[in-house]
Amino acid sequence: MTTASGERRQVSAVRGPLIRFRADPFRKGGGAGGEGERDADALAYEPDGLLVCEDGRITAVGAYEVLREWLPAGVTPAHYPDHLISAGFVDTHTHYAQMDSVAAFASNLSDWLAHDIYAEEQRFTDAEHARQVASAFCDELLRNGTTTALAFAAVYPDSVDALFEEASKRDLRIVTGKVLMDRGAPDALLDTASSGYEDSKALIERWHGKGRNLYAVTPRFAPTSSPAQLEAAAALRHEYPGTLLQTHVSETTDEIALVRSLFPERTGYLDVYDHYGLLGPGTVLAHGVHLTPAERERCSETGTGLSHCPTSNLFLGSGLFSVQDARTGPHPVRTGLGTDIGAGTSFSLLSTMDAAQKIAKSLGHELDAAHAFYLATRGGAEAMGLENTVGSLEAGLDADFVVLDPRATPLLSRRSARAERVEDVLFALAVLGDDRAVRATYLGGRLAHDRDAPNRFPIVSDRAEGRV
Repeated sequence: MTTASGERRQVSAVRGPLIRFRADPFRKGGGAGGEGERDADALAYEPDGLLVCEDGRITAVGAYEVLREWLPAGVTPAHYPDHLISAGFVDTHTHYAQMDSVAAFASNLSDWLAHDIYAEEQRFTDAEHARQVASAFCDELLRNGTTTALAFAAVYPDSVDALFEEASKRDLRIVTGKVLMDRGAPDALLDTASSGYEDSKALIERWHGKGRNLYAVTPRFAPTSSPAQLEAAAALRHEYPGTLLQTHVSETTDEIALVRSLFPERTGYLDVYDHYGLLGPGTVLAHGVHLTPAERERCSETGTGLSHCPTSNLFLGSGLFSVQDARTGPHPVRTGLGTDIGAGTSFSLLSTMDAAQKIAKSLGHELDAAHAFYLATRGGAEAMGLENTVGSLEAGLDADFVVLDPRATPLLSRRSARAERVEDVLFALAVLGDDRAVRATYLGGRLAHDRDAPNRFPIVSDRAEGRV
């Protein structure tokens, strides 16, 4: 489609049942209250909706009967009756370099790292291996309806190049960075404070803000970075505003004890990152299972995000993270969901929702469908500081969305057929759904994955090649 001035526009539309959030369901009545009944108006459902996209962004969303007259001439919506259209899923913590280590048996975190992960990540010295894994990783994200992911690469710069290159081919929003690790690991995986800084700087200048790519400064975690390296990480954030920062915190009690021995002058694990200026908007700390109330309050004060990784925490026996403690009360923390591949056991954020609600129940709380879907979409975007870009079906945001099929499997179909409310369908998807329930994934308003026609819709982004 072209404008009156002859400019070419990319316009598309989809029609079908839509879900989106008007408010944060964790905030009682939409206000600042604590735990209790969620805001009844937080989740909006449009049984016959229309989503109009132009040049990669949403331009209109609402009832089909209201908006159909506004459809540009020649644009026929892709129609998905009997489905649900949601904002694309946002994965706030994963490791692409650990993809091939999913389901590797481990007794605990430290043994798992030593026996499996460090050896696996050394394979990424081979740039071709990195490219092959990056390609498969991006395809898995799309198959599972994930349109934005915050991912660890390996310590090697080529591993970062490979992931950004494959994401750019698909127009997938990837936030990633070179792992910074100058101690506490095999020599082949170590950099130095100086080399890590210089390598990261070069990667930022090459990739950050190019197309849909964003860079995340990536110290693995406090035990594997010296004070000099943590200072270098802070310097990179200061020199390159708009970059993110990702690392781990308080995943296990053994890890916390190790941090105390390495940083005896600090009051706790979180204080290490605070001391070196690493907290704040755009910082995402994975796990946080054993954060104290005071540490959660500090995350809230600084705008630091947390990534809840339920399948990983269960797999390694790290502990049970309380979403309610993080998200409710007077000091709510920006929190999203993370698959944490490869300690995590599924790329599916639907499966991750299922694990999250079971953990909540084990802790004496509830996590209903609205809360779970919020964490996987808008909540994840907020944790990353990207809520004005992705995570919602709102005009002006990136047109990244997923089409979910409540009849994807026989059991899911039977359960959905008995649903009386859209919340019942969403909860069935969260408990019984996986990649099979993802009918289609759209990036920038364009079809990037179709479950029923695989490999027919390759995406080569004009924006990734600088032709916006």
